[in-house]
Amino acid sequence: MRKNILTTVLLSLGVLWAQTTFAESLDTLEKAKSSGIVTMGVRDSSGALSYTLGDGKYAGFHYEICQRIIANLEKAVGKQLETKYLSVTSQNRIPLVQNGTVDIECGSTTNNLARQKDVAFVLTTYVEEVRMAVKANSGITSIDQLNNRNVVTTTGTTSVQHLRKHERAANVDFKEIYAKDHAESFLMLESGRADAFVMDGQILAGNIANSKNPADFKIAGEVLSVEPIAIMIRKDDAGLKKLADNTVRDLAKSGELAKLYDKWFMQPIPPKNTKVGLPASEYTKAAWANLNDKPMEEYSKK
Repeated sequence: MRKNILTTVLLSLGVLWAQTTFAESLDTLEKAKSSGIVTMGVRDSSGALSYTLGDGKYAGFHYEICQRIIANLEKAVGKQLETKYLSVTSQNRIPLVQNGTVDIECGSTTNNLARQKDVAFVLTTYVEEVRMAVKANSGITSIDQLNNRNVVTTTGTTSVQHLRKHERAANVDFKEIYAKDHAESFLMLESGRADAFVMDGQILAGNIANSKNPADFKIAGEVLSVEPIAIMIRKDDAGLKKLADNTVRDLAKSGELAKLYDKWFMQPIPPKNTKVGLPASEYTKAAWANLNDKPMEEYSKK
């Protein structure tokens, strides 16, 4: 009897310890202070927001904003932190933030109501328009012209839903192809395996700018969706949320946010010193002027 009672008590203590440890892991400030490490989720080909330079190095608009956030995190915990970089995909980015593998994801993630149930988002720093990229000589100018054609998009992105919705609305029957990442999606367009690549406009522009022959491609067609793109963190991580939001507020107030945008979207960027050439949209400027973390669904009401 005593043995059973002792076993029950030990099991209860074990569960309590596990719950406490998990709760503490949600607090990135405490986690960083004790471990001296912060892990940034980065993307290999998310346009000018986040992309790889090779050899474990990354760059981009959101990548640089995240560097500013981590600099303020170091001030908050009172020590220099080791930043580890983990390349994430559209499919695994949310689970890796949820389970604590990634502390802050600095890619091209759309803030929507469904995702807000699982993660949190920093104040919106970029508002995207979903479009399609086609070959310049294709003659394709609208979704209506995609009947019986191959259309590629990246698995795990919101563009998949928009593609299906517009397929029904336009009453066209195109074949959907799904690639593992944006680089593979663009390669399918480039190689002729797809007639159109549907994705965030800046991702399309970035891939075109870094292609072998940028003049061979163009962004065409109607805007399929307007989406707030934001840096992602764990849900209920109040300390990091406040610190990250304040970092973005300071960047916006000082005008540094607009300067960073100009640096990554309007000026030549590494590794090929090509320009993405995508001026800040009116939606993006409005987000900077009225900082918020509203989901995509709020934009569709306008």
